[in-house]
Amino acid sequence: MSLLSITVTALRNIVARGRCSTCVASQRLLSTDNHATGDDSGPLYDVVISGGGMVGCAMACALGHEALFEGKKILLLEAAPDKGELKLLPTYANRVCALSPASTALLDSFGAWEHIVGMRAQPVKRMQVWESCSDSMITFNKDNMQGTLAHIVENDVTQDAITRQLNKVKDRVEIRYETKVKKYKMPKPMSNMTKLDSPWVKLRLENGDALQTRLLIGADGFRSLVRESCNIHNMSWDYNQRAIVCTLQLPTQTENNVAWQRFTPTGPIAILPLDDEHSSLVWSTTPEDAKHLLALPNDSFVDALNDALWENSQKDSTAVYAGQLLDQLIRSISPAGTSTAGRQLPPHITGVDDNRGAFPLGLCHATNYVKSGVALIGDAAHRIHPLAGQGVNLGFGDVACLKNILTQAVKDGAGLGSILHLSDYERQRQRQIIPVMATVDGLNRLYRNKMSPLVLLRSLGLQTTNALNPLKDLIMSKAIA
Repeated sequence: MSLLSITVTALRNIVARGRCSTCVASQRLLSTDNHATGDDSGPLYDVVISGGGMVGCAMACALGHEALFEGKKILLLEAAPDKGELKLLPTYANRVCALSPASTALLDSFGAWEHIVGMRAQPVKRMQVWESCSDSMITFNKDNMQGTLAHIVENDVTQDAITRQLNKVKDRVEIRYETKVKKYKMPKPMSNMTKLDSPWVKLRLENGDALQTRLLIGADGFRSLVRESCNIHNMSWDYNQRAIVCTLQLPTQTENNVAWQRFTPTGPIAILPLDDEHSSLVWSTTPEDAKHLLALPNDSFVDALNDALWENSQKDSTAVYAGQLLDQLIRSISPAGTSTAGRQLPPHITGVDDNRGAFPLGLCHATNYVKSGVALIGDAAHRIHPLAGQGVNLGFGDVACLKNILTQAVKDGAGLGSILHLSDYERQRQRQIIPVMATVDGLNRLYRNKMSPLVLLRSLGLQTTNALNPLKDLIMSKAIA
């Protein structure tokens, strides 16, 4: 064998060994990828949203309509069956929400608001809040009743509008109804991960199917299994209250656009406009009182509600007298800014539909909204008392914020589950939500207390706030943002 042939043979062996090494490396990489997307772990999604209520569906819809998410695999898991398109009945459902301008802007961004307006939504031009222990009150309105504070919309209508828009992006968003998750498995820290470990969140469904995702979004309510699986601490307590909900019948009115709320020692009573002849009731009270009220015949229930709205037996004489003195002082300083200016009488309820129901009230707040590969939204992250009507609005705020964060992550070429980007979401949302939660919780506790000194202080505080328009404008701007 010549020197040339020996050299050629040696070169061929080197190339072959190089190819072999490359094949082995590729095979190892392929094996790892197969492990990540094979039968053991199931298909890999870019985003999985667990929970298909209003907030979860809005999250899926917002991502599905985002141009930068074209080509991304998004999955929405919902335990309930597909209800199909909503058949709007002449009567109203008993669960409604007060959608803020920020929430309507989110819904409008992916086309859902147009459907809601086409069905039914009642604008709120003014809100009046007063209490049963004194004459103090506060009113809110924008631009001399020309602006809209919120829209009262049935939950079913909002859900249906979002679902309609979600169905328009079926090529981007897969929806699995009647699907429950049995177990979530979070990835190991990168320092402890081996080549055979998946860096993604794994899900095992109750039907036995497995799948995994780069980002898991928990929208599964205040009893969130996603939050529990992440070992995120949750601060929570029960208010020992029930909220009675139903549809009220009013005398024929020219325009029903005022939201009313009266604080009583057992909890607030809210009356929200639906149309010129109907309003929605949210009456927070004790479990015992709620059980009694639900058992009453319709006529007796209406009588009990009107008594709760109009009776004056709980008034504290000291607070009433102090309020009168403060009112005189305010009048002397600024006659146009009197604290009793603009007081209206609440409507007299004439009837109630046969749709009374009740649900428990409580507070919960997750210490963290995110972990690597996981984000919590809606009630999974925070749950508050309905007295301010901010529950679903905070959830929609989560959707808008997280959508923007994830869109930026795609622009930056970062992973959707990157803790660096998700931490921005947590920071922004907690900065807004914690003050709201603290305020709502404090108001609920303050107005359930009948101690005379507290009644006096809160009455004078409410009366003073009502006289200070800049302060009212600031409160209103925070509430509707």
